[in-house]
Amino acid sequence: MQVAIYNRTFEEQDIPTLQHIITMLETHGIQLIFFKEFYERIQPYITLKAMPRVFTGRQDLPLNTDMLFSLGGDGTLLDTVCFVGNTNIPLIGINLGRLGFLAAIPEEEVEDAIISLVRGSYTLEKRSLIHLDSSIPLFDGAPYALNEFTLHRKDSSSMIKIHTYLNGEFLNTYWADGLIVATPTGSTGYSLSCGGPVVFPQTSSFIITPVSPHNLNTRPVVVPDDNVISFEVEGRTEQFLCTLDSRTEIITSNVQIAVKKEAFTISLVRPDEHNFLKTIRQKLYWGVDRRN
Repeated sequence: MQVAIYNRTFEEQDIPTLQHIITMLETHGIQLIFFKEFYERIQPYITLKAMPRVFTGRQDLPLNTDMLFSLGGDGTLLDTVCFVGNTNIPLIGINLGRLGFLAAIPEEEVEDAIISLVRGSYTLEKRSLIHLDSSIPLFDGAPYALNEFTLHRKDSSSMIKIHTYLNGEFLNTYWADGLIVATPTGSTGYSLSCGGPVVFPQTSSFIITPVSPHNLNTRPVVVPDDNVISFEVEGRTEQFLCTLDSRTEIITSNVQIAVKKEAFTISLVRPDEHNFLKTIRQKLYWGVDRRN
C-alpha cells in the first residue's frame, strides 16, 4: 500500500501526533510519499525507517497512490483536491485544526482510523465538484472546487451588482458584497456562515448564497446541479475577486464566467464508524444542551 501525506502548516504541539501517524503507517508496511515542502519542514523533528519519496504537486503525484492523507484542517484538505484532480485517489482528513467538517477524524481517533484503513473497513464517499468556465485562463489548469465558487468585491468601499442566470434565464440581480455558489459538501462552509442551509453531501444541487445582501428579502436558494449558472458583474471599481475554495483570481467585468457541475468526483475516505450525521451533530452540537 502506498500513501501520500500532505500538510501545509503545523505547530510544535502537533509533532508527537505527526510522528505517531508516520510510525503507525510504517509499522503496517505502508510506503510513504511526502509533500516535499512538508517533508523538508518536518525532517528535523521526526524519525523515519526509510527515506521516503516526495511529490511537489499534481504533476508528480504517482497515479498508483492508494490514498492521500491530509493532516490539518478543512483548508488543508481542500488544497489536496488540486493534487488528485480526476485521478480517483481517495482523500482522508486528519483534523489538526479546529472545526473540521471534511477533516473529520480527530487526533484521538487516528490509531483506530489507520487500523480501519489497513483492514479495509471504510467507505469511499463520492463528492461532486463545481467547475468554472471563463473567457480567459484562470486557476492554473485546475478550474474546479470541492466547496464553493465565489464572486466578491475587491475593495471595501461599495457593494457590487451580480446579475445571475440559470441556463441563460435571468434569476436575480444580487446587490451584495459577493455571491457564493456552494456544492453540497460546501454547504457547511462559507455558505453556512452567510445563512445558507445545511445540505446532505449526496444531494444533486448547488446552493446560491448572497454575502451581506442589500435587499433583506434576498435569501439563499437551492437549484439542481444540472444547471449552468452564469454571471455579469458590475461595480464602481473595475476589478473583482473570483475564488475556488481558498484560491483567488482577480478579474474584470468583461471576463465571462459560468459554473456547472464538474465531470469527475472526489472520493473522501470515511471509517465505518463515521458518517455525515455524526459529524454535524458533533460539530454543530445538535441535540446538546449547552446551558449547563
